[in-house]
Amino acid sequence: MPTSAAGSSHLRRHAAGFTLIELLVVVAIIAFATAGVGFALRDTARASLDREAERLVALLEAGRAQARASGASVRWRVTQQGFVFDGVPPGALPQDWQMAGVSAQPLDAAGRPVASLLLGPEPIIGAQQVLIRGEGPPVQVLRLATDGLRPFSVVDPGSP
Repeated sequence: MPTSAAGSSHLRRHAAGFTLIELLVVVAIIAFATAGVGFALRDTARASLDREAERLVALLEAGRAQARASGASVRWRVTQQGFVFDGVPPGALPQDWQMAGVSAQPLDAAGRPVASLLLGPEPIIGAQQVLIRGEGPPVQVLRLATDGLRPFSVVDPGSP
């Protein structure tokens, strides 16, 4: 049976529980994990519309490339279900929006509505643009444009 003399540190009693520092570290880890999950799951309407705009830019450029490669006239127009590329084989390019509630309006260089965009076969096409809108609230609007020489790109809706 062990005994302890006065002043001897042979037997120490450990307090049960956690120190304040340990608790603060655990709370901080939980807070960082919760914030990370919150930011990862957050997907605003603007971010979705931005992705849809970048997808449409890529599709318009694919249509231009197919027009140049085949030498055939390719037009892009909006339909009730989405959009269609006239002049490319059926199923060669997607024809629907990935995001619900998106609408588009093809425009000429001056911003007047037109029925369709001409994507080729000439390597230099006229200046054209597309306004795409996402349902709100708030309603989001993005403009895709080309000067006819450079590829389509997403530009500020208010800029000329």
